[in-house]
Amino acid sequence: MSIKQKRILVFGAGVVGSIYALRFAQSGLDVTLLARGKRMEELKKDGLLYNDKGTIKNILINTVEKLEDDDIYDFIFVPVRYDQAEAALSAIKNNKSKNIITLTNTMGYERWFEIVGERLIPGFPGAGGDLKDGILYAQFGSEKHQGTIFGEINGHITERVKELAKIFEAANLHYEIQENIKAFHISHTATAIVIKHFYTNDGMMDIETAKSESTLTKIATELKENLQKVEQAGIPVIPKETKSMGQVPEKDIIEMYRNMLSNNFTIDVLLGNHAISAKREIMMLDEMFHKQIP
Repeated sequence: MSIKQKRILVFGAGVVGSIYALRFAQSGLDVTLLARGKRMEELKKDGLLYNDKGTIKNILINTVEKLEDDDIYDFIFVPVRYDQAEAALSAIKNNKSKNIITLTNTMGYERWFEIVGERLIPGFPGAGGDLKDGILYAQFGSEKHQGTIFGEINGHITERVKELAKIFEAANLHYEIQENIKAFHISHTATAIVIKHFYTNDGMMDIETAKSESTLTKIATELKENLQKVEQAGIPVIPKETKSMGQVPEKDIIEMYRNMLSNNFTIDVLLGNHAISAKREIMMLDEMFHKQIP
């Protein structure tokens, strides 16, 4: 069976799920997108609307509202927030598909493994963006280390991982097979949770407060401390770009964030609706990180 004949399900039509479904569909892959409620209505009415360099386009994608137990796919992608992952995997539990790829933040896989067993392939998305008025604004990593990360929990390069890699190659998407996927996830969590300093009691900081020296100093200080704690726990900090952040002066990290907050797309990601909706995920991960890596 060729890669383009393999059946792919993207379980969830939020920002990341919509981005992957779009790219797979544009590449001629057999992809179905599971969506519900208002999002399903939008997809049925207009197809998947997306911004392409300032022009709004659309593409028709197969959609389903429910995954039947005997509706078998070669790969099911689960691109949901960490706080939604357990519920999503529980909904898939009785389906007979053999490969389930989670694309999200996490600190470990024990509970997920209990739900779906050896079908689990943990991963992390290489895409971000926003949904505004039903229109997808997307950005993919342009370098290999910014691409989609995935790997077996035991670090083995299995045949199914190789097949998964072929799907990303067919879609012309950067990817990396990570042999220590748990270390990657812990390392990434150490850097991701520092955005809690952008949250206020009722939402997000304004851009000027976010770019202030006091806010960015808190972020830089905690980011370095978190990465040092990971290393002290005997966990390798990966990839090397993340490791280097723990080794540079705080002023360099401050400058990095200030530059990020000068880019409209990054501002949307860090301070926009997507960031607001991710607050529960970030706070849960923050609590887990400091429990596991004291």
